[in-house]
Amino acid sequence: MKHKRVTIRDHHAESTLFGRRVFVSLLIVVIAFGVLFTNMYRLQVVDHQSFQTRSNDNRIKVVPLAPNRGLIYDRRGRILAENQPVMSLEVTPEKVQDLEQTLTQLQQLLAIDDETIAEFHENRRRERRFNQIILLDGLTEQQAARFAVRQHEFPGVSIEARLVRHYPYGEAITHALGYVAKINRNDLNKLREEDKQANYAATRVIGKLGIERYYEELLHGTIGYQQVEVDIHGRNIRTLSVEPPIPGQDLHLELDIELQQFAYELLGDERGSIILMDPRDGAIRAMVSKPSYDPNWFAQGISYAQYQSLLNSRHSPLLNRSTQGGYPPASTVKPQLAVLGLEEGIITPTTKVWDPGWFQIEGVDHRYRDWLAWGHGWVNVTDAIVESCDTFYYDLALKMGIDTIHDGMVRYGFGARTGIDIAEESAAVMPSRGWKRARFNQPWYAGETVSIGIGQSYWTTTPMQLAVGTSVIVNRGERPVPRLLHAIQEGEVVLPAVVEMREPVTLKNPKNWDVVLQALNLTVSSIKGTAHRAFKDATYTSGGKTGTAQVRSIGQEEEYNAEEIDERYRDNAMYVGHAPAENPELVVVIAVENTIGGGGSVAAPMARRLLDFYFEQEQRYAQQSTKE
Repeated sequence: MKHKRVTIRDHHAESTLFGRRVFVSLLIVVIAFGVLFTNMYRLQVVDHQSFQTRSNDNRIKVVPLAPNRGLIYDRRGRILAENQPVMSLEVTPEKVQDLEQTLTQLQQLLAIDDETIAEFHENRRRERRFNQIILLDGLTEQQAARFAVRQHEFPGVSIEARLVRHYPYGEAITHALGYVAKINRNDLNKLREEDKQANYAATRVIGKLGIERYYEELLHGTIGYQQVEVDIHGRNIRTLSVEPPIPGQDLHLELDIELQQFAYELLGDERGSIILMDPRDGAIRAMVSKPSYDPNWFAQGISYAQYQSLLNSRHSPLLNRSTQGGYPPASTVKPQLAVLGLEEGIITPTTKVWDPGWFQIEGVDHRYRDWLAWGHGWVNVTDAIVESCDTFYYDLALKMGIDTIHDGMVRYGFGARTGIDIAEESAAVMPSRGWKRARFNQPWYAGETVSIGIGQSYWTTTPMQLAVGTSVIVNRGERPVPRLLHAIQEGEVVLPAVVEMREPVTLKNPKNWDVVLQALNLTVSSIKGTAHRAFKDATYTSGGKTGTAQVRSIGQEEEYNAEEIDERYRDNAMYVGHAPAENPELVVVIAVENTIGGGGSVAAPMARRLLDFYFEQEQRYAQQSTKE
């Protein structure tokens, strides 16, 4: 039997191979530990700050804090817009075992409507389960008491307090102050475009109209923040730090709330506008538009029914008639037309025109009637203003022509926004040949120029434009920019508003101002004046001009009877005036829609009562200041 040959082992070769393997293994281990330590160094040293921040993001949450909105005061320091604490019923869905049953019980207990429940569900879909969601905003004391008695039955439901905007004078001042309301999608888009959305992270409302909208940036303030520690589910554990928000700035307005309320009540059930303005600097003392509405509806969450009632009202309460209402100015612009005629040399202070009660363009059968059927006889420019003679102005307008009239009237601000510090303003219409061609693709006719001469035809103005145009007359050319703001207050620092003036109306003969101003004063003081009866026995001097504006054409043979026609076709009663006659400190503009009576019988008596109230009030406060 053969035996296998035993191979002699090569220990040297094995030793060399083993050594190589150990070296390679050790090298791999060293490289692995090198990579590990390198990565640890990068994580712990190089990228420490980055990962520390990311770690904090998972542990620390930054919660925005809404600033308190600035307050608004009138010229005497009485508050017009404030922040009031209100109670809201809030639900934390995560803590409610049966949400639907809880909502049903709360709906029965607190008389919550289906619309509110639907809005809650809509909000719930946008929030996390552990966040509080408002179910019912603005709890009444009765609702709060009813819930408090049974609160133990509703785990996860609580009453929370917060601040909401409140307007103590309600609808009397709505169109001047405006209001705040919930931020909607359009507001958010605008904030993003202006890169302001971060400052509204905790804010629920924003200024929508009036002063609240125009000065939104000042009133809103600056957002604050608090850092809170949260668990892995995002629940708050503790507060780490707080950066308090900066409250909005307070605004002091030129408005006098006593005068504002008196003017609002003076209009009664009539539709229209009243403006009281200081012609020297454009300060608005009162600005009333009626009908109005309660701004607290919007600030506290307006219901669908309330909003529809405003939208569908045939009286258009949402319209700011003081700055957006387009009224034919009627005879209230005769002073400006008179100055223009004198400047152009079309007439002189002694030029006389025969008024038989009508005016007729040569070669045309149509007669343009004067308001006085039997006419005023021979009248000059002073008589024409005092007695409001239409025939004189028919003749003057035709001689000047529409081009001259348009170019002259735009200098007074007609056909352009006045620049008042609210966004809701219309330019109205100061017609011209080009305007009519662009609007109707028709030429301009001489008969339309005749109607323009008494503030009719296509010519419309806002009461605010009339206030500015009247101020130009009494200022002898100086044209103020109307403003509601008096001063901005931040802490103890009060910054007065800037008084702006537009390019003045300069005359070749400044004495022409005196001719017209004397006529305006005689309109009140002369027995022939159309405003004389309203201002008889007044304790102060004043000047003014009445106006009665047609809202529809009257046929050649038709007789106008306000009591027999539909209300919407009745004339508007207008009045513009100033007081005292020398160095006026107040301009008054009144427009009353579709009323029975004209400027002399309706609007002028209102102006008298307003001016009486104003001067009595000023005297009372002056006496109080003297005693103090």
